[in-house]
Amino acid sequence: MTEPTPFHTDIWKNIRRIEIMTRRLVDQVLSGQYVSVFKGMGLEFEEVRPYQEGDDERHIDWNVTARTGQIHVKRYVEERELSLFLLVDISPSVFFGSRQRLKLDLAIEFAAIMAFSALRNNDRVGLLLFDSEVRKVIPPRKGRAHALRVIRELLSALTTERPPTGHTDLPKAINYVSQILHRRGIVFVMSDFLDTGNLFDLKVLNRRHETIAVRLRDPLEQTLPDAGWVRLRDPETGKQELWNTGSAKVRETFAQKAQERQTALTEQFRRMSVEQILLETNTESVWKSLVRFYQR
Repeated sequence: MTEPTPFHTDIWKNIRRIEIMTRRLVDQVLSGQYVSVFKGMGLEFEEVRPYQEGDDERHIDWNVTARTGQIHVKRYVEERELSLFLLVDISPSVFFGSRQRLKLDLAIEFAAIMAFSALRNNDRVGLLLFDSEVRKVIPPRKGRAHALRVIRELLSALTTERPPTGHTDLPKAINYVSQILHRRGIVFVMSDFLDTGNLFDLKVLNRRHETIAVRLRDPLEQTLPDAGWVRLRDPETGKQELWNTGSAKVRETFAQKAQERQTALTEQFRRMSVEQILLETNTESVWKSLVRFYQR
């Protein structure tokens, strides 16, 4: 099998290119859908005005009404400002891609879209990078410089030398976010969910914040090619095994087990009421998957 050409080597060549590409996409395609899907987290008082036909009687301001002799109502507007938090798995298993890009490249592209969507709508965005430990935390803030910092930290994760093996401790990352994100927000958890263990903490997080699982997947994790005897290594444990991919039964068993894992994971998300977005390394455009999510 030939070595994959990392997607970031030519598309993510510099942060400025990411900004230009992503902001154009956000402005032209995604901005309206972002606003309609991610609504404000409450109502904010704006003014008191005279009653008009059709106004909700529950909003009558009786003090002003008594003082003026004319019925007045309180007017509220949606509190639009949101906090988006991006949890990104940078464990060894996401540094894999059998096609043009790595699974981590998908996370970077998705995170860039969300960061500039937040910037476009005056929302805050934060970042947490994790594997077996919490590696980097950027608290939610506004502004272009902050959005670029989020992308810069993600890009640096691609070039920073990492241990060849290591597990993923999702509960530790979730607990950290729960401690620093006090107001209700929107949390995107980007991971391949291969070695995250029990997802109970994700359920707890979803009670406090709108939580969306962004699943990163490569086609080779679902079906094996007919390539004869190959040595496969588990990036999380480092364990290696010889597989006879020339055997139809071996390939069939592998595909069946992979499908069972995917079905079980989808069912877990459904029971926890956690929305999910599936991104695959053979997908041409991450934003199309995001549009489909918005449409749901």
